Amino acid sequence: MDFRILGPLEVLHQGRPIALGGSRQRALLALLLVHANETLTTDRLIDELWGERPPAKAAKTVQMQLSRLRKALAAETGNGSAGVVVTRERGYELVLDPERLDAQRFERLVAEGRSDLAAVRPGRAVVALEGALALWRGAPLAELAYEPFALREIARLDDMRATALEALIEAKLALGGHAEVVARLEALIGDYPYRERLRAQLMLALYRCDRQADALQAFQDARRTLVEELGIEPGERLRQLERAILAQDPGLAL
Repeated sequence: MDFRILGPLEVLHQGRPIALGGSRQRALLALLLVHANETLTTDRLIDELWGERPPAKAAKTVQMQLSRLRKALAAETGNGSAGVVVTRERGYELVLDPERLDAQRFERLVAEGRSDLAAVRPGRAVVALEGALALWRGAPLAELAYEPFALREIARLDDMRATALEALIEAKLALGGHAEVVARLEALIGDYPYRERLRAQLMLALYRCDRQADALQAFQDARRTLVEELGIEPGERLRQLERAILAQDPGLAL
């Protein structure tokens, strides 16, 4: 079975979706996926699913939902799949091959891409990072965004996606793709206006496209956003890049 959380929650068997139960069962599965291969106590499950005011029969509800979840997973795939969720002495664990969860494949590919980038292998980095980003189908855990445990994981995954996008842009800049990335950078800055690395990449891409004035304007746009909305000046990296562009530093060339 394959589990997907980089978008709406899905479980697939041989490429076909498996029908899951209601919102509480889906939340329970998502919680187990976020903590795959970890034992979660019943108290922990109750706290994550209901917070400070759980219902009187929360423990029985957890047991019932786990039983239904096991049956749902086994119905399509045979009894062998019922052991995916195992009972431990103090709780429950979703035993899962990391390659069966899209979020963990994403993290592995991002790590590979960043390693290739650090080793000056931008072509290989592009392949790994584009493969990682292709796993996204929309907002992660979209239908569970109201759950506190999901909010934390959504924020973590979204930050990792932004990091992967920055690394991909850097790899493409190293390959001479400055003209190709300008429009994408402008769109990404709209999504992540406070990430200075994206701003720096846009300035560099514009400069390499012989658009020095636009590169300097990109710095002014970044400064205005940071000052007006956060009350801070751009970091030293952006300021150094502005000075290098003004001086037409040869080091900025590809």
